[in-house]
Amino acid sequence: MKRVVRIQLLLILILTVTTLRADSLDDLARDFWAWRASEQPVTFDDILRLERPAGWVPDWSPAAVAGYQKQLEGFESRWKKMEPSAGPVARQVDYRLLGSALARVRWELEVLQIWQRNPEFYVEQSVGAYFEALLPPPPFDVVRSKQIVAILAAVPTILEDGKKNLTQPVGPFARLALADLEDVRASLLESVHELKPLLDPAAARDLDSTAEQAIVALEAYRDWLLQRLPTMSAGTAVGREQYVFFLKNVALLPFTPEQLLAIGRQEWARAVASQTYEEHRNLGVPQLTLFKDEAEQIAREEKDELAVRRYLEEKDILSVPAWMQHYRLAKMPPYLAPLQLGETDDFTGPSRLKENGTRYINPPSPSLGYFALSAAKDTRPLLVHEGVPGHYFQLALSWANPDLLRRHYYDSSASEGIGFYAEEMMMHAGLFDDSPRTREIIWNFMRLRALRVEVDVKLALGEFTIEQAAEYLRTAVPMDAKTAHSEASNFASTPGQAISYQIGKLQISRFLADARRQKGKAFSLRGLHDFLWQNGNVPIALQRWEYLGLKDEVDALDHLR
Repeated sequence: MKRVVRIQLLLILILTVTTLRADSLDDLARDFWAWRASEQPVTFDDILRLERPAGWVPDWSPAAVAGYQKQLEGFESRWKKMEPSAGPVARQVDYRLLGSALARVRWELEVLQIWQRNPEFYVEQSVGAYFEALLPPPPFDVVRSKQIVAILAAVPTILEDGKKNLTQPVGPFARLALADLEDVRASLLESVHELKPLLDPAAARDLDSTAEQAIVALEAYRDWLLQRLPTMSAGTAVGREQYVFFLKNVALLPFTPEQLLAIGRQEWARAVASQTYEEHRNLGVPQLTLFKDEAEQIAREEKDELAVRRYLEEKDILSVPAWMQHYRLAKMPPYLAPLQLGETDDFTGPSRLKENGTRYINPPSPSLGYFALSAAKDTRPLLVHEGVPGHYFQLALSWANPDLLRRHYYDSSASEGIGFYAEEMMMHAGLFDDSPRTREIIWNFMRLRALRVEVDVKLALGEFTIEQAAEYLRTAVPMDAKTAHSEASNFASTPGQAISYQIGKLQISRFLADARRQKGKAFSLRGLHDFLWQNGNVPIALQRWEYLGLKDEVDALDHLR
């Protein structure tokens, strides 16, 4: 009897320790994400946008940065004191997720040193923050109106802090900032003029003077950069050692830079061959034509989105929850049109799951950029990547994840990998059987994503300049020069992001193949996809470990050099 009691007490002790351990990880995650919502830099990447606390404005003063570094050390110390290896695999995955999130902050602050090296960073924190605040559709209530005005009012301080922090400015990044600011007075004045009637009157009372002060500060920052441009460093490369740090600790991708290059080249060849076969097959098939106007494109997308949702269910590909809202196109608002500094998507957020996602579009025209032009002919290629079953759909499912840590964690290789995977997967599932020329678009998208790997790696290792990368994209995809230069510039300033599409998709394909082999007749494509999409913010190596018990990709990270 005493032995039974001792065993029961031991079990209670084990359960208590496990619970405390779980609670401490949850507490750390809760504290970290609350902090990250204030600290995380604004970026032109649509995936990384998150919900900010009330009254938030960007703060990159020297004192704030010192505080961020100290707070990061505190979070890292708490994380390192935990030892989850004896717990369930799902809990070990959560632990590694938080480690990755902490490594991303260190990557930003101390490896890339974007706050010290990248002059465009302060354009993102000022005009970019204003742009981001405008993306959710109207109405502009009192709280939102005050927030927008507060961000504009903070612009002069943000830029003055930028001047203090930029001790190692890089010339090519300064040129990106100068290009962003070329017509800043006209564009911001036009935006404010169109926005003012929509704002709460009390909040908008001082909008004109606040905007003028912001414009003066932006022009002064532009002049400051111009004066110092000749003395700035020319090097944008982060270097191999630091790039491997990103792969190993942040992205959790078990590949060397050399392996990434080989993968990219192989996938590019496959995409070129596949597009060639498709074009040969389609000889004599009429080319796609542009929609006559935004209204026609919007109406078609609404019809296509509903059809895609039905297709997912009817073909047993992926579950569509009844609560899932819709992804819709809308005309570009006059207050956004002059800016367009990033992707014009509003994917909603954890507290806005009852709202539709929105993408703003310009009128159909042959002069549109690479992706916008494809959507002006057939909405579905971009829809399945950005909307359903892509980013909007995946993010909504992830934000509804009962695991707090997985709700807020993000990883480009998982999110972009799913978006890219969805394109080819839906093509093979038959979605584009009615439009042979649309299949050509999908294969051309694949050419671009494969080339992004080579461009990203070579920019990071210093084997490409931004100009060389842009020209390579322009001729090899091919794509318009403006989009090519924009892509190359973004990749240079955010190394590791451009590989996420191709490498994430490759990992998902391997995940599927291993699942089918392991589960045999019990394999369910819908079941795998439902798990993958709900955990769509989680790196694929970790998903594969949790779903299949295969840890080889995770273990390979320890040996990555």
